[in-house]
Amino acid sequence: MMAAGMLALSFISPQTALAQEVPQNYRAFIDKADGYSYVYPSDWRDFEFRAHDSAFKDRYLQLQNVRLSFLPTDKQDIHDLGPMEDVVRDLVKNIYAAPNQVAYIKEMQERSDNGKNYYTVEYQLTSPNFSVTRFSTLAIANGRFYTLTVGANERRWKRVRNKLKVVADSLQVFDI
Repeated sequence: MMAAGMLALSFISPQTALAQEVPQNYRAFIDKADGYSYVYPSDWRDFEFRAHDSAFKDRYLQLQNVRLSFLPTDKQDIHDLGPMEDVVRDLVKNIYAAPNQVAYIKEMQERSDNGKNYYTVEYQLTSPNFSVTRFSTLAIANGRFYTLTVGANERRWKRVRNKLKVVADSLQVFDI
């Protein structure tokens, strides 16, 4: 019986599967051509963000946004990059942080969903005049290294953290 259920689930399209899981006050973004999906707050709007495949931002608070980019890779899984702690620490301190920013990693977690593995990190970047906190969720599929980043300025983080965590945890990659 369980095998029959698993077989039936394998025939459900990613769009159908995600549509059943969209939380209230969120919308689903599904890119079948590039093999990913995620949810974002329903009052956010689409915008162009250089070097990103998709992006949405709050209508009033421009610094609250989500964006997704991907790069080619020869890796098959996020675990091929190394232990989560090493991968996340290297990315946050050497790629996400600008030279004038101090990076602080707040939390890391790993999850598996439908045979795909994800790393999610919550981190703060502080410069002399500004501080921002973000979640980044990382995955590898389809010969691509996917990065979904959602964040807000530090002043608002406590109020919007849980709302943005829903977005970070919603990234799904699927085979194309």
